[in-house]
Amino acid sequence: MHQTRHPMASRMAWLVFGTAAAAYFVAVVQRTALGVAGVEALDRFGIEATALSLLVVIQIAMYAGMQVPAGNLLDRIGPAAAIMTGSLVMALGQAMMAFAPSFGWAIAARLLIGAGDAPVFIAAIRLVAHHFAPRRVPVMVQVTGLIGQAGQLATAIPLAFVLNRVGWRPAFVVLAIVGGVAAAAVWWVLIRPRDPAFSPARSTSISVRVAISTSMRTAGVRLGFWTHFLGPFSANTIALLWGFPYFITAQGRSAAQASLLLTAMVIANITLAPVVGALTARHPLRRSWLVIGGAVVIALAWVTILLPTTPRPLWQLIAFVLVVGTGGPMSLIGMDFARTHAVSERLGSATGFVNMGGFISTIISVLLVGVVLQVVSPAGASEYTLGEFRVAFASLSVPWIIGVVGVFTSRRDTRAVMAAEGVLVPSVREVWRRYRAR
Repeated sequence: MHQTRHPMASRMAWLVFGTAAAAYFVAVVQRTALGVAGVEALDRFGIEATALSLLVVIQIAMYAGMQVPAGNLLDRIGPAAAIMTGSLVMALGQAMMAFAPSFGWAIAARLLIGAGDAPVFIAAIRLVAHHFAPRRVPVMVQVTGLIGQAGQLATAIPLAFVLNRVGWRPAFVVLAIVGGVAAAAVWWVLIRPRDPAFSPARSTSISVRVAISTSMRTAGVRLGFWTHFLGPFSANTIALLWGFPYFITAQGRSAAQASLLLTAMVIANITLAPVVGALTARHPLRRSWLVIGGAVVIALAWVTILLPTTPRPLWQLIAFVLVVGTGGPMSLIGMDFARTHAVSERLGSATGFVNMGGFISTIISVLLVGVVLQVVSPAGASEYTLGEFRVAFASLSVPWIIGVVGVFTSRRDTRAVMAAEGVLVPSVREVWRRYRAR
């Protein structure tokens, strides 16, 4: 197996990181493009809220369902080849979306986009774990997520501008071209030189069933799954589909203000990511408290926005998206649980299993909001009121409760395994007593 290289001693490590992170940036642009095109999609395909939700849900369902197969794939063919393949498949999906003549073709396109997206992030952080020292990995994983999630800025501002100026088809053709360029860059930088040091050693293939079973039996990997389940679904529900319609039709904001709000959410993600990475690396036995504390704060933010019966001032909406945006860095703590508890030769499939969590919760959330909106709104309504959105967003309490219960139960099991191995996690009371004594 190739030796892991220290980041300060290897320019190659930063070259690999930059290429992989750029590919992930493009993947997030592809993933979230429909979030600013939701209103146009309603008109273009003649659909209502549930069908619009379906376009996002099937994409995310494909992404989530492909996580463990994608993890097996990158363990077998290497992460660079997995990123290139995924980028090409996403480009094909966006080209199909550009020329889709009907809703059925749009569904097929979103399935391709979800499948292509599946290996990109987990392959990128597999490269990070190979090329950087272990003490740097939590921070570098957060930075990878930070760069990737900045792709939402390209969705919220430039893509929205292109969509408004030139229309549906040219905008999605541009997305397809950008995806092809990302794949070409990965091939040119990481694959063409044929340098084995660029990628981790490959492992033998195992079945998806065995990979999932192995991950589920590992308590720390389960904790990573529930951490990733709990963190991102609020932000994803807003960014992927329901943010633009909610801010424009329910809160009475302009398209420019709605773009500003989505941008602010990404900025919160970018700002907090290095802090969460540093805290994760410095206090590995207290990672779960970051997860639980973040979940409570996000829930309180939802309460402040949903209880009032009138549109909120812009400053309060900005504060709301800033808080919700912190769920992204919080969810990536789950990847660190996978790194520290999974068997090294199965890290790809374990990371894929963990990554399923946030997108399963996102599927539940996006679909819940769409179904509840259609149930509480008058038949045939094309725009939804503030009252209807308040009821629909209240349904997000369901995945929140499921996630909190999952984190607490899997944390208990993980700590029992750690105790059997001689690693005891002191209670908060004991930590406070030691602090007072110092």
